[in-house]
Amino acid sequence: MTRPGVTRPQPDGVLSVRSAPVRAARQLGKRAFRERARSFLAEGPQAVTEALARPGVVTELFVTSEGRARHRELTDRAVAAGIAVHQVGSDVMAQLAQTITPQGVVAVCRFVDVPIAALLGQTPRLVVVLVSVRDPGNAGTVVRTADAAGADGVVFTAASVDPYNAKCVRSSAGSLFHLPVVAGPPLPDVITGLRAAGLQVLAADGSAAGVLDGPGGPDLARPTAWLFGNEAWGLPDTLLELADAAVAVPIYGQAESLNLAAAAAVCLYASARRSRESP
Repeated sequence: MTRPGVTRPQPDGVLSVRSAPVRAARQLGKRAFRERARSFLAEGPQAVTEALARPGVVTELFVTSEGRARHRELTDRAVAAGIAVHQVGSDVMAQLAQTITPQGVVAVCRFVDVPIAALLGQTPRLVVVLVSVRDPGNAGTVVRTADAAGADGVVFTAASVDPYNAKCVRSSAGSLFHLPVVAGPPLPDVITGLRAAGLQVLAADGSAAGVLDGPGGPDLARPTAWLFGNEAWGLPDTLLELADAAVAVPIYGQAESLNLAAAAAVCLYASARRSRESP
């Protein structure tokens, strides 16, 4: 047993928790350090695979000996791309990873967000806008859903969770690397830009008079931006007034409501279906 205050010797080539690369990577668990370095951590083979598919995003890779053996193709791709690959022990990996049972591979990635002008300049037809969404698991799931529904981008407005939060990155299951993400703009500016780009702005609101599939509902064949609000209190009236229309997802059973991620899935797939049916 190692005595208190004594560092356990590391095998040759294996970085200790005190090494400079590990110390720098551990700091990325805090938002302030992420923003300063413009870097974040992506954990697990799925996220790392998708990050490696975007040239220039991954700057370092940390693996355990077990992770290297299990995910040899990832380390080979990183080495071929000139990315530094660091081997660490399971104790160090536990400090880098944010899960109870780490999968033995963590990548340091550059920020991938884009300015709102870059997203709008691509003539988007379906955009997701998260308004004061605080739960990283919900936000990451919405990013994944938006990707699956073929959305053109996701906007995290000011006061929403950091898209590079470890749980948000993990919940996106790699989709964070698939579609444009905008981080931090104020909602009024976003809505002005969306309308200028030709999108209608719809607010998902459980108490709205208009119903998603009801008579007189919105024309979902049009290019659309969906606003989704905070998990607990939704969208306040002052923000609902900024939208072209408020729309409720119909509840046919006895459930009180849908959670954010479920409601987003229903709305986005309704838009995606109508958009693909339209000439």
